[in-house]
Amino acid sequence: MAHRLDPLVIRHTHRIPAPAGPAGEGAVAAQQFDAALMSVGFKLSAEVLEHLSGLSEGTVVDTAVRTLETVREMVGDHVRHNTYFIDFPANVPDTFDFWMRCIAEALADDRTRTSTLEQLSAGLVNLLTLPSYGNYRHTYAEMLAHHDELIAAAGDRLTVLHLGRASEDELTGLYLALAGSSTPLGEDGLRDLKDLAGHCADGPQPARIPVRENRALINQVRLMAGASLLVDTVTDVLRLACALVGGDVTLREPTRLRTLPRAVRRALLAGLDAVVAAAPAKLADVHAHREMWKRLGERLHPHEYPQWPHAADVFAVARGEKAARSLDSRVEELLAISDVAGAVELLRTAPGRLFRSLDRLLRAARTQRERDAVVAAAEQVVADVSGRVVLSARQHLHNRAVETGRRRVFVNRLGRAWVTDDTRAPVRAPERERLIAALDAELRRRLPAVDHLLIDPDALDVALPLSGKATASGFGVLPRGSVSPVDGELLRFFVYWKQTERTTDYDLSALLLDADYATVSWLSYTNLRDAEGEHSGDITDAPEGASEFINLRLGAVRGSCVVPQVNIFSGEGFEEVEESFFGFMLREAEQKGRPFEPRTVRMKSELRGPGRVALPLVFLRGADGRWRAKWLHLYLKGTPTSNRVEGNRVTVAALLRAVVEVEQLTVRHLVDLMTDSTTTVTMWDGKTLPAGPVTYIGLERPDGLHPDSRIVTPGNLGDLIPA
Repeated sequence: MAHRLDPLVIRHTHRIPAPAGPAGEGAVAAQQFDAALMSVGFKLSAEVLEHLSGLSEGTVVDTAVRTLETVREMVGDHVRHNTYFIDFPANVPDTFDFWMRCIAEALADDRTRTSTLEQLSAGLVNLLTLPSYGNYRHTYAEMLAHHDELIAAAGDRLTVLHLGRASEDELTGLYLALAGSSTPLGEDGLRDLKDLAGHCADGPQPARIPVRENRALINQVRLMAGASLLVDTVTDVLRLACALVGGDVTLREPTRLRTLPRAVRRALLAGLDAVVAAAPAKLADVHAHREMWKRLGERLHPHEYPQWPHAADVFAVARGEKAARSLDSRVEELLAISDVAGAVELLRTAPGRLFRSLDRLLRAARTQRERDAVVAAAEQVVADVSGRVVLSARQHLHNRAVETGRRRVFVNRLGRAWVTDDTRAPVRAPERERLIAALDAELRRRLPAVDHLLIDPDALDVALPLSGKATASGFGVLPRGSVSPVDGELLRFFVYWKQTERTTDYDLSALLLDADYATVSWLSYTNLRDAEGEHSGDITDAPEGASEFINLRLGAVRGSCVVPQVNIFSGEGFEEVEESFFGFMLREAEQKGRPFEPRTVRMKSELRGPGRVALPLVFLRGADGRWRAKWLHLYLKGTPTSNRVEGNRVTVAALLRAVVEVEQLTVRHLVDLMTDSTTTVTMWDGKTLPAGPVTYIGLERPDGLHPDSRIVTPGNLGDLIPA
């Protein structure tokens, strides 16, 4: 049973749960396993090889099959990536010549000659009516035959898989880590947590579940197991009700509630009653989701349970039969009459909300006395504010240093982005600097003492994951705003999609901008070849899955900015298709190889978001000439059909300018805060490891660290955020 969930451990931790089985001579099979892994860019650690070598050959083979299947999917190698142009990136034709060839072939075809002539006489030809356009003209095997083997290079990615504990221990550890995460999980993280919660229902449970969505999934399992519920707000109960019917526990999307068993109704009502009895003021939270509460009341029948009168009050508030003033409405009332001091005093009772209101309160303050009161209140309650909110406030205040001329970028929890002028009044420097000092002091107090820090320099500019929703799921993916180096001569993007029901056409494109974000050029199905690189050709239907590629020679790129994007031309959205993902590879010019080579994949990101245009990341050339990736994870609304790179150039440039100007809090900031005169800090050169235990922070865990070391990689980067 545990083996079914082992892939979750490999994906999240890059550890293989220690296989259990009869002893034997598994050394040869283990070496073959390692060789197979290296062909897709992975490798077994020395400890894993040693462990497998002492097991039977059958056990090693079973482990290899499961692991290979998992890692191939992690990098996108579980599907066949064909290309329209069989020799890509060689022999990609000029766009106009290619279109003329498609027309000539349509004229030579008896079935399409007449319609093509009619279109030509009208002066406009629809490419989709040409039989040789948009569909593969060769098999996957035929395409492979046109490409040489990939030549190994020192820069090829090699991700080490380490030895984990026994499967059950690893699953329990992963469950506790996800359930107790201090930052909200993304969609895939919530799904994994739900699977693990069911499996670990009878085992250890987290001492604390700070994220409400996580708590809803845990409560679902506890309810089924007959355990007491972990609820301290009425909204906790509403989230649980949504989880029980397979709905949205984030409450962003409406959930279709249905009749629940009597035992479940009793548990939910009892939980509600206890929350309101302990704190009647929490009835005010009902207003945020009044309509959902009304629908839930129709399913729970609270009138049948007079022993829980406080639960009935919840639904009375939802129906407007009972008054319950919310904190927000009372704050708004005070600010409407310019009573900043009164609003601050009221918000002291809700430290998190006070911190989220700091900017507004400081702008609303008319006197120095009022501004001092705002700052003093924040200083007094900062110890009661979550680390994530403290860091968010710190980042916000840092970016308020620039007072004029900025554009303001908004990104919702789904990654939808838009930009507008920043019309806010400035936050004065003395208050801003005093607050930043207080926040840094609090963060420094909460961070653990560290004797020896071992740092991978490439990890210093990784943005702190203040929300898992700011990061798409996938392999090698970093939080929004992170910056990572890009080393290699050839940069190759890829997109894969497989439609569910309707004909679906995704278009991979790359917009090239100069230092002022003006368009230099682009590569897409309308411009197949340019000085910088080549497009693999347009695929317009994906019943069996389809891929498109863009190959770029970084040294030839004109301009300072490369923006890959995926445009939905027609058909199903990113959340409707059976599967869709984006990624990029890096390789040297002499390596050759197939269009898709898994061991050159640096990143593979799932495309699951709103809008019709996806912007996964942007590549920026620095003043030193080096290229770096900045992670976006953004979606534009676009148009229902016919989205093209030419049509969204202005929107993308405006958004990019605003996003690039925003400075994220990174690992570097926390490293500076946790370092004092007693801390040894070593920048790892990729070769020599210290003999003793360290706290290691990097993009990948090195093989050979002392077993007592604390290890922080992107998979558990949230552990750096103080509670």
